[in-house]
Amino acid sequence: MSDIAQEPKSHHEHHTHLDAKSKAILNADAKLANPLRSIPYETLMNDVEVFAQERGLSHLLPVLKKGALVAQDADAYKRHDDMFTDEDRKFLEDEVNHRWRQTGTLYYTVVLSSLAAAVQGMDEAVINGAQLFYPSQFGMDTSTSRGSWLLGLINSAPYLCCATLSCWLTHPLNQWLGRKKTIFITCLISFLTCIWSAMTNTWWHLFISRFFLGFGIGPKSATVPVYAAECAPAAIRGALVMMWQMWTAFGIGFGDLIDLVFYFIPDSGGIKGLNWRLMLASAGIPGLIVCLQVLWAPESPRWLIGKGRYEDAFNELCRLRFSPVQAARDLYYIHILLEAENEMKKGRNRVVEMFTIPRNRNAALASWIVMFGQQFCGVNVIAYYSSNIFSQSGFSNTSALAATVGFGALNWLFAIPAIFTIDTFGRRNLLLFTFPCMAACLLITGFSFWDTFREGRIAGVSIGIYLFAVFYSPGEGPVPFTYSAEAFPLYIRDIGMSFATATTWFWNFVLSITWPSLVLAFKPQGAFGWYAAWCMILWFLILLFVRETKGKTLEELDQVFSVPARVHAAYGLRQIPYGIRKFILFQNPTPEDLYQAESESEESSNVGDDATKKEARQNVGAVP
Repeated sequence: MSDIAQEPKSHHEHHTHLDAKSKAILNADAKLANPLRSIPYETLMNDVEVFAQERGLSHLLPVLKKGALVAQDADAYKRHDDMFTDEDRKFLEDEVNHRWRQTGTLYYTVVLSSLAAAVQGMDEAVINGAQLFYPSQFGMDTSTSRGSWLLGLINSAPYLCCATLSCWLTHPLNQWLGRKKTIFITCLISFLTCIWSAMTNTWWHLFISRFFLGFGIGPKSATVPVYAAECAPAAIRGALVMMWQMWTAFGIGFGDLIDLVFYFIPDSGGIKGLNWRLMLASAGIPGLIVCLQVLWAPESPRWLIGKGRYEDAFNELCRLRFSPVQAARDLYYIHILLEAENEMKKGRNRVVEMFTIPRNRNAALASWIVMFGQQFCGVNVIAYYSSNIFSQSGFSNTSALAATVGFGALNWLFAIPAIFTIDTFGRRNLLLFTFPCMAACLLITGFSFWDTFREGRIAGVSIGIYLFAVFYSPGEGPVPFTYSAEAFPLYIRDIGMSFATATTWFWNFVLSITWPSLVLAFKPQGAFGWYAAWCMILWFLILLFVRETKGKTLEELDQVFSVPARVHAAYGLRQIPYGIRKFILFQNPTPEDLYQAESESEESSNVGDDATKKEARQNVGAVP
């Protein structure tokens, strides 16, 4: 499938003709790709002097000038020998040659982000073991329609909160409090609500406590990856964002292990159901650790600059980088980028434009598909209900929990290669390869319940679930958040990510609340068959409407998403016979090049004449 992603040029070409608004976005993104591009040396130095004076940074003027030069051109230090010291050159070269050689403060931030992701996974996972016990204690007969719906409602409560309330609080919380305090508050909420849920004695009380857990899960899921990205240097930024998914998977596996450990705890001191209560409470402990850890972490420099706190931002960047030149470079570049973004946003209804401008609408559709697919591929059916599934197949409760730990471990281990495969094979190709495999695994799992022999049924269910984890973790596991973060143009990216995050949590809630009733109505065979069918539907949706974004610049992404949906859908259908000829018949068909940059196909027009540029300025509010 990698040949499809590379799409070398052939006689099949689609010339992307952009409308005026799409050209406006392209011109704006070209500016945001490097706002300092083409500024003459003297002008740049004068701009830095004005910046230093206005922001009270005159005492940093020499280092700011060096930083601005490197922000404009990463190799500027090679041409200005009189300005840069040997130490400056060493640190700037190490960024390229030894990208993982970073400061202790940055690695402290990485550990914090990873632990916060593990908190997220544990919050989601511990209910898996607890549901073996609390339904009977609360008088919930899960073999009835009412009991199955109550079980689904309790398990899905945090995700109902995420989809309806907490995800939409992410922006105001970050604006008012900053990244650090938002992480602190959400982890504190996770800790308190986990303890609260362990002290409940009725199903509705447990539902309320888990609903409030959603206020810890939702904003944290959107804030921590952004915080890590804003603190990290560009060379390792993508890998750190990827770690969110990997360490969330680790938290799920660790939560499953905790369930197994606490299973054997007997009731004590008159406390009934001590084991499941400890399971739920244990998920809060890592959250408390993050609350304490975040107090010594740096604040996001970008957030500080957005609040006009330039001196504080420079000090934090000095903690995160080895040299003042690196800190000054990032400070000035973030400042210029924020000014360009703010200029773009003036007088625009960004929510409306996300759906009315074809380039944005195509990105929103693709993002919605991959986020919806992350839930309706069926993974969280296993993540939240695997103990019940294994138990129904013939495992004892302890064996079911042990088998669940195996799923969690595979989910984490196979998320690690995704750090490399996502940029090697491409987002779209990984999805197109793994979705049919996940469908087959779900069918194996469901159909194994027809086996009348216990050992065969257990083997079939285990193999199906474990292979599902192997295919999910490097594909639909990490791709949705990575894809959604890069699909939208910069000026609506924050709104686009809120839309994408709310999408995944809403369908997470739908899946969680309906699974017990689905199993009751259609048995495991029909329930797993339902999600296997969705995997194949999603395969076609991805083929038709999800565009490849691997290795694309901002300008190239504008070209990719400006291709009309019907044109891309027709291209996707043509890939079916191409794939059959290449991968089944082992022929060597000519791959089709769908995209041709407008700068190539219409070079004479130079991406728009004067009238188009004038309209672009009016639409974007930025100088091209």
